[in-house]
Amino acid sequence: MSDQSRRKFIKHLGSTAALLGIGQLAAMGRENEPVHLLQPENNFSSNDKIRVACVGMGIMGFGDVQTAIKVPGVEFVGAADLYTGHLEKVKEVFGPNVYTTRDYRELLKRKDIDAVIVATPDHWHDTIAIAAMESGKAVYCEKPMVQQIEEGHKVIAAQKRTKAVFQVGSQRVSSVALAEARKRYLAGEIGQLNVVEARMDRHSALGAWQYSIPTDASPQTVDFDTFLKDTSKVPFDPVRFFRWRNYQAYGTGIPGDLFVHLISGLHFITGSLGPTSVYASGNLVQWKDGRDVPDVVVAIFNYPETKEHPAFQMTLRVNFADGSGGGEYTRLIGTEGVLELGWNDFKIKKHKLPEAPGYGGWDTYNTFTKAEQQAFEKQYKAKYPAGSDAAIESSNAYAAPNGYDDRLDHFKNFFESMRTGKPVVEDATFGLRAAGPALITNQSYFSKKLINWDPLKMRVIQG
Repeated sequence: MSDQSRRKFIKHLGSTAALLGIGQLAAMGRENEPVHLLQPENNFSSNDKIRVACVGMGIMGFGDVQTAIKVPGVEFVGAADLYTGHLEKVKEVFGPNVYTTRDYRELLKRKDIDAVIVATPDHWHDTIAIAAMESGKAVYCEKPMVQQIEEGHKVIAAQKRTKAVFQVGSQRVSSVALAEARKRYLAGEIGQLNVVEARMDRHSALGAWQYSIPTDASPQTVDFDTFLKDTSKVPFDPVRFFRWRNYQAYGTGIPGDLFVHLISGLHFITGSLGPTSVYASGNLVQWKDGRDVPDVVVAIFNYPETKEHPAFQMTLRVNFADGSGGGEYTRLIGTEGVLELGWNDFKIKKHKLPEAPGYGGWDTYNTFTKAEQQAFEKQYKAKYPAGSDAAIESSNAYAAPNGYDDRLDHFKNFFESMRTGKPVVEDATFGLRAAGPALITNQSYFSKKLINWDPLKMRVIQG
């Protein structure tokens, strides 16, 4: 670490980490390597009851509601969904008193609902979120915030116009681990960032979105026409309804579902506003089930130098046909170390170059005459003291405690903003800065072209 980086490190670092022995977190580090356990804060109030409704009671809807009501003072009172079975399941899980409807607008009319969770297919996010804000509700909108870039600008405008509390559901940005990773990145622990690489690979039918379809799916139990919204009218198809992520018309593919998590985390840690260009490639390799999105996507993002960070390149990959069984990582690589992110844990490995370059090995030194080698060694030893040709290496691991839930912290932040006016951690502008690069990844993939992006205006640069 340079003297400047060291001073920056000392200035910024005030870790909340408690140093523990390795134990149940052994998988994170080498044998006998300590793990710093990160403790979340619990400074929330339950004085004011908040009544929540959810639109879209699928996988994310049920998960979000079950998490939200763990926050003291939060009550689940209403649900909307286009499949009757989901509404029946709501009453099985949360009780018969929860109001259920197929029409989300019925929830927005109710004065006893304070906040709305939007957990629908992507193509409905903007419409419901804007209508909810205009109805005086706070909104927790699942990622990606929108399906189309222009929709994102409309959501931003609605948030500004209504002054509503609005948070995007990329829960990673509320993680205690990401907060610590950001602190250590800003303190200069990895030197100058130059490359980010991440992968999120899977090899299972459910991981590739071949979700189960209920046996009672029919035009009577599913409001398919409403689901289609303004997309092309097609006959009733339960596959499209329950596996909507597989279709461009309703979802955002791999980039919108998974890249956006990685982009959100990166932007939170570095303070970046986004890349200036994206190029993507990929293929439909294994899951040829009628979907019209790829199951393998690789994209290169070019981030410009700003006052927040140096110029760097990011490569993201998702492979749903990974014969090794899948796996994931995110690595921020700097000139003096690497920050390796898990989900609620991370590791910093440092490798600082030695003062002396060394000689011998794969080197021109071996081509010198014996006399010249002796002369070179004499000069080298006079210039560099003994031991100065050894690299400095270290490794430290950090993790949230067992059972920690970053989504719970994300909801705590959302409800605290409702109660106190404190800014949310991921507002509509942050949401579009994360979603935009993911959406233009799709544009690049299908057009087979480099897409230029204005990270300040959050728009595609034509030409």
